[in-house]
Amino acid sequence: MLFRNVFYWLLITLVFSACKTAQTSYKKEGIVDKISSLKVLDIYEVPYNLEYKNTTIGGLSGIDYNKEADEYYLISDDRSNINPARFYTAKIKLKDSKIDSVIWIDVQNLKQPNGALFPNYNKEAKNTTDPESIRYDLLNKRLVWTSEGERRVADKDTVLVNPSINIMDKTGKWIDTFSLPPNLWMSANAKGPRTNGVIEGMSFSELYKKLFVSIEEPLHEDGPRVETFPQNTWLRFFGFNVATKQNTEQYAYKPETIDYPANPLNAFKVNGISEILNIGNFKFIVIERAYSTGRQKCTVKLFLADARGASNVKDISALAVDTSFVPITKKLLLNMDDMPNFIDNVEGITLGPILPNGHQSIILVVDNNFSPLEKTQFFLLEIIP
Repeated sequence: MLFRNVFYWLLITLVFSACKTAQTSYKKEGIVDKISSLKVLDIYEVPYNLEYKNTTIGGLSGIDYNKEADEYYLISDDRSNINPARFYTAKIKLKDSKIDSVIWIDVQNLKQPNGALFPNYNKEAKNTTDPESIRYDLLNKRLVWTSEGERRVADKDTVLVNPSINIMDKTGKWIDTFSLPPNLWMSANAKGPRTNGVIEGMSFSELYKKLFVSIEEPLHEDGPRVETFPQNTWLRFFGFNVATKQNTEQYAYKPETIDYPANPLNAFKVNGISEILNIGNFKFIVIERAYSTGRQKCTVKLFLADARGASNVKDISALAVDTSFVPITKKLLLNMDDMPNFIDNVEGITLGPILPNGHQSIILVVDNNFSPLEKTQFFLLEIIP
């Protein structure tokens, strides 16, 4: 009897210890305890218009790493104009802290709720999608992807399609969607999101209980578009409860001014958040990507953003008017404009594997806009503690 009790006690102790160890390991997944700077280790370029399974690889706007399967998911922002909207699965092989190869192993189409593919934007602008970010939910073994929607205001052809946050399986089958707050609904008036400046960034919290998304450009109520000079203008982070799929919090983030004027001066220029990466405890690595007409190279800066002391501005309708809030704090980690290399339109970021020196790696990916003048690039970065 005593032996049996001792045996059961030992068994329970071992099971509890194993569960505790697994839980501790799981909690540490995706958390970066200390980061002082980022170091670029390597750049890998994909040939222009590379074909894979009758699709053209390009427009890669989001990337995420599934550590269990050692594979990456990459979403294309092709609005079904070249091939149906899709995402890729790839292996990125590292060797001696360099990118040895990128091996494409699968491609899947994004599906509508009715199972159909998304139509060509030029033919059915009101029914298509604009994919931007993708993340893997390790807990539920499924993917989440965002669409920027559409806002095209014209006398005879106004198109308003709300952005979306969609849940799918690994085959692209639609499962569910998150509920967007009203300030992310498209409007024909100067209200809410700007055209092509909505949900670009997305990242899960370390325990997959929260999902954070960021917008590329300020809502109309939150100030003017970013310029080459300082302005009272703000971007927003949106926090969602994954279980309820409801928006629970919003935070204000101050974007940098644009470093280079456009040429000519009245031509297109932009700066905004192209992606975010949660690294634990309400801290994020934020990519700000700026472009000015007349300058081929993009200005890409990576910041450490800390939302721990920031105000929840969910109930503030206009950040440009009501300034009684505490914004997210930020610290520059890397200015890729300092590099001699050509830096293109960096739009994706994910944690990668641990490097041989024990430091955490980061993988960046570039959206080449399917242009022969741009490049599909992968960057391997090292987190310096």
